[in-house]
Amino acid sequence: MPGKNFVLRDLPQETAKATDVAVDDLARRIAEELLETSAFVEAGDSAPALALLHVLVQLQQSAERLQRSAAEGAARTGAGYPQIGEASGMTRQGARRRWPGLFHHSHEALTEQSMSTPPARPLDVLLVEDDIADAMLIEEALSERGARNLVRVTDGVAALEHLRAPDSVRPDLIVLDLNMPRMNGRELLRVLKADEDLQTIPVVVLTTSSAPDDVTGAYSSHANAYVTKPVNLAEFERAVQSIDSFYLETATRPPHA
Repeated sequence: MPGKNFVLRDLPQETAKATDVAVDDLARRIAEELLETSAFVEAGDSAPALALLHVLVQLQQSAERLQRSAAEGAARTGAGYPQIGEASGMTRQGARRRWPGLFHHSHEALTEQSMSTPPARPLDVLLVEDDIADAMLIEEALSERGARNLVRVTDGVAALEHLRAPDSVRPDLIVLDLNMPRMNGRELLRVLKADEDLQTIPVVVLTTSSAPDDVTGAYSSHANAYVTKPVNLAEFERAVQSIDSFYLETATRPPHA
C-alpha cells in the first residue's frame, strides 16, 4: 500500500473544538450578509436561525466537495487509502467507498492516459461471494488497480438472475467463491460453462478451500483459474491483483453481447 502512516499531533477533540469555532464564525458572518437582503425577511423572528441553518448546510456541501479534492491531492502525493481513511476518521474500506477511483483519476494516471490511446472503459466484474469481509477486500484490491464496475451477489442463484436479466451488463470477469448458500460455486460454475450465452466469460475461483477434489473439480468444470485465499492480508491482496492483472489486462476478453 502506498503512503506512510498518518499521525495527527492534536487530539481529535481539540481539532473538533477549533473547527467548530472557526466554522461558526464563518457561518454567522455569511448569514448576516444574507439577512441584509430580502431572502429571509418573511421569516420574521426565525430569520437569523434559518439563515444560519441555510449557511451551515451550504458549508457542509462545500466541505464534502473540498474533501474529495483533498483526497485526490493526497493520492497524487503518494498517500494510500489507509492513510486517507485515517485522516478522515474511517477505515480504508470506508475511504475507498466514499471516494472511489482516486488512483485511477490521479495526475499520474491522467498524464499516462493523455500520452497514449484514449482510456479504455471501466471493466465489469461480477463477484459471487457471501462473506462481506472478503468481498470488501476483493473489491478494494481490484479497484486500486484502476476503474472497475464491480457488482456483488451472495450466491449462485442471485448470480444467474443478474447475468440473465435483460438490462444487466455482461461482465468481463466472474470471481467466484465455492462455499455459498442456495446454489454454491461448484454448481454455478457447471451451469455457467453449459450455457452458450455465458460460457465464454472468464471465471476465476477464489476460495479458502485447497482440497484437491475442489481444485480438480473446478478445472474439470472449465474454470479459467483457481486461487486459494491466503490468510495474510498482503498475500490476499496480491492474489486478487494477480487475477486482475492476468484476466483483465492481458487476456483477450470476449465481445459484449
